[in-house]
Amino acid sequence: MLHRRSPGTRGLATLGRMSVGIAGLEAMMANTPLFEGAASPTIARLADRGSVRRYRRNTYLFHQGDDSPEVFFLVDGRIEISSLSASGHRQLHTTLDQPQFFGELGVLGGMQRTAAALALEESSVWTVQGPTFVEFVSEESAASRAILRALARQVQSHEAFVEDLLFLDLKGRVAKRLLQLVTPSLDDLPADGAVLPSIVTHADLASLCGGSRENVTRILSDLQRRGLVERDGRRFVLRKISGLARLAGVQDG
Repeated sequence: MLHRRSPGTRGLATLGRMSVGIAGLEAMMANTPLFEGAASPTIARLADRGSVRRYRRNTYLFHQGDDSPEVFFLVDGRIEISSLSASGHRQLHTTLDQPQFFGELGVLGGMQRTAAALALEESSVWTVQGPTFVEFVSEESAASRAILRALARQVQSHEAFVEDLLFLDLKGRVAKRLLQLVTPSLDDLPADGAVLPSIVTHADLASLCGGSRENVTRILSDLQRRGLVERDGRRFVLRKISGLARLAGVQDG
């Protein structure tokens, strides 16, 4: 496993036990797939057994190749999940900017971290020890089913990425990733003018699409010239969804 310490330091600014409040954490956790169908007292019991840490911008929560002793829950802020291949190629997996769990699969599988987690801005993160989380999942059938669904989605995502590499050119992959960043399902496309909810750089898109940053930059410039995409500050705006869908092979041309 790679274990590279690139810029950024490990942040351990613990704010103390439940400084954001049990009720606040319970409400946020209740809206995640992991707690779908779980009773409020059950959620509160798990929330009370963890603590909240504050991570400064450009601080690593964990590195690829680390052991997996804890599970995390993003309270606020923005966390990037990425990995490095054996050749040093950086692969962006996702950017978390909504309250959600992460790092749980490494704990459940007893594996080292397969990716790194970096705070892109000052962030509050709840964390609980692995054995406590495993005990909770073992006792809560709804949580067990949610973990299985998450695993199935990961497998499906990997298979779809391989298929895109085989059957879509880079422009098609860029168009498809832009659409996927604003909608969970390509069967239900948003209206023209959809704004990407997260700040995504050219390098991020290149990593998501399996292309070079230079080539992705040229493609984005072409999409902007054709009026399909534009920038609003630091975010992309998808102006012509149908045009992007045709490039992505989602709609017939």
